[in-house]
Amino acid sequence: MSSGTILAIIIIYFGVLIFISNLVSKKDSSNDAFFKANKNSKWYLVAFGMIGTALSGVTFISVPGQVGDPNIQFKYFQFVLGNALGFLLIAKVLLPLYYRMNLTSIYSYIEQRLGIISYKTAAFIFLISRTIGSAARLYLVVLVLQRYVFDAFEVPFWVTVLISLGLIFAYTYRGGLKTIIITDSLQTFFLVSSVIFTIIFICSSLNFSFGEAFEAVKESNYSKVFFYEDWLKSNHFIKQILGGMFVTIAMVGLDQDLMQKNLSCKNIGEAQKNMFTFIGIFVVINIFFLSVGALLYLYAEKNGIAIPMVNDVKRTDLLFPEIAFNHLTIVPAVIFLLGLTAATFATTDSALTALTTSFCVDFLRMDKSNINDNDKIINQEEIETRNKKLVKTRHLVHIGFSLLMFFVILLINYFNDASVVSLIFKIAALTYGPLLGLYAFGLFVKTKTVNEYLVPLVCLLAPTLTFLISVYSKELFGNYEFAEELIIVNGLITFIGLLIISKPATIQTKF
Repeated sequence: MSSGTILAIIIIYFGVLIFISNLVSKKDSSNDAFFKANKNSKWYLVAFGMIGTALSGVTFISVPGQVGDPNIQFKYFQFVLGNALGFLLIAKVLLPLYYRMNLTSIYSYIEQRLGIISYKTAAFIFLISRTIGSAARLYLVVLVLQRYVFDAFEVPFWVTVLISLGLIFAYTYRGGLKTIIITDSLQTFFLVSSVIFTIIFICSSLNFSFGEAFEAVKESNYSKVFFYEDWLKSNHFIKQILGGMFVTIAMVGLDQDLMQKNLSCKNIGEAQKNMFTFIGIFVVINIFFLSVGALLYLYAEKNGIAIPMVNDVKRTDLLFPEIAFNHLTIVPAVIFLLGLTAATFATTDSALTALTTSFCVDFLRMDKSNINDNDKIINQEEIETRNKKLVKTRHLVHIGFSLLMFFVILLINYFNDASVVSLIFKIAALTYGPLLGLYAFGLFVKTKTVNEYLVPLVCLLAPTLTFLISVYSKELFGNYEFAEELIIVNGLITFIGLLIISKPATIQTKF
């Protein structure tokens, strides 16, 4: 498929999203619609749309690409099972708490439980974590667009990044969450359809029926799921299950991005219904992604296709686009492009909205300063003027985070030479761990509070110590390799640090 054709499809795709955004935001572009979708989201739309947000381009490309590694294969499914357990805990423990407290920002819980400095620390950790994580996810797709589209037009990498973020900004800055609930549902439809049709097209190219494809994947060297042999290695079953569970609790349950969507449902019953539905779809779709990976390698072997190289380094996360764009017909190439675009931009648009919400609520306190029609202290004209100023401020914050993400992507491009999926979870283990420790202390140590001025220091030292432990784990623990369970170590160090700086609470919290 030519670069011009790919570019035309992308323009049409974003044209549809911008049209939907204008349609939705024309009715209501207020802060309440942007932050909470007026608390009126349909649970089934939230559940379906969350798939696109949770999976991202990392899952779409890197997970199938890693299947070819003999030490990985279907190892990721162990992690997915841990994810499912984490989602269940979120639905039964964290969601009821957030709804009882009627939160816009989930970090307001830390304010009520541990105080203002702890609250700001938690919100700041989220801003850093989500900015870096979302930038890394978007980087992967920009890399693909650069290689297969914009290089042909001699467009520099930084311009490709700027265009991508500009398109996302165009359909999110007005409607926010209210727009995203709808656009992410559409993008998830493209993502799921892309995975299913990719399997169909590759099976057809290999002359496999679905039964034959299942047997071929099962008998291949790519389909090993459970790794029990060596508990010291990072692929061990227990590490993956525990890591998947706690990464999910931290990256979803303690993350404003995905929780913001859950909190836009009418009540806790609908929010939990949304989460349970989401879990089922999430597990099934990840099985499809892993199957795509095995089929891609079988196809590459049969047709003599080499793994693409970037700067003399094999990039397995480029195998899927390489086959889709250069070795299949135009229809599967188009379907792949739509799926990849949907997967990544559904994640990034949601992240930008959550970052803007967190900064506006947690640092600018817009939820406290917003004025509505029920206020009697000033006239209607003053109310409208104040609300317009708040919306304008929100737009500026949205621009600010778009630019911040732009510079982070450029830094990632400069330094990164590893698989993006590995980079994402390394970042998650280091940045989300302190959130895990803060919430654990708040939920389970009811009789104590903390010396607030020392909380930022604890939350800085914990990831630093965790990083050193991971670097020297083989020397310290007899060839032990940390995987995603590293986030547990990080959270535990934070928790112990908070205990050390704790003091008896004068008033026992009800939360």
